Amino acid sequence: MKKFIASASFLLLLFSCVSAHAWLYYSKSEFRGRVIDAETKEPIEGAVIVVLYMKWEFGGPGGGSTVPMDAKETLSDKNGDFYFPSYETMIGPLSRERVAEFIFFKPGYKSVTYIEGKKIPDEIYLAIKKEMVGKDGEIKHTDRWDHLLTYKGPLGVVELQKAITREEKLRAIPSPPTDYTSKELPLFIKIINEEGNNLGLKGGYK
Repeated sequence: MKKFIASASFLLLLFSCVSAHAWLYYSKSEFRGRVIDAETKEPIEGAVIVVLYMKWEFGGPGGGSTVPMDAKETLSDKNGDFYFPSYETMIGPLSRERVAEFIFFKPGYKSVTYIEGKKIPDEIYLAIKKEMVGKDGEIKHTDRWDHLLTYKGPLGVVELQKAITREEKLRAIPSPPTDYTSKELPLFIKIINEEGNNLGLKGGYK
């Protein structure tokens, strides 16, 4: 009886915390943008873009860790544009939502895993309306420490710099997220494997 009461009390406390912090619900807005050549400013068609939906999960006595709970991919079109629909799911009570992360890659260019030149998170920078892509605008964002961050400039633009030498091209190849294979990210794995093979690397990612 005492064990039952203790278990019931723990579950009540747990789910009251879940309700207070909405830990069970994970939601991200639509993401869109445009990939361009950093030098010519021309659109880049066929760049692969991966979005990682990150979460923090409790990890026992050693503390928690931030890991991807899901990943999606797409290719930029002839205008360099890309789009991810909104994403919603449920997460465990010992997890919390974290910012989405992105990978941008096109063979012959250096990969990008963080869009530089701004203070706001990538997921805020790319959560814009279709008609605002490439246009100048202003975004204000309050971070989790209640700091107000402001960005002014072109919206949704991701610049890729050319990789010239073989060494630069090798360093440019991004690694897949941990535990993700061609089953989850077929476009991404295919493109990085082909680039590796073209540069003389043996084998490839599964």
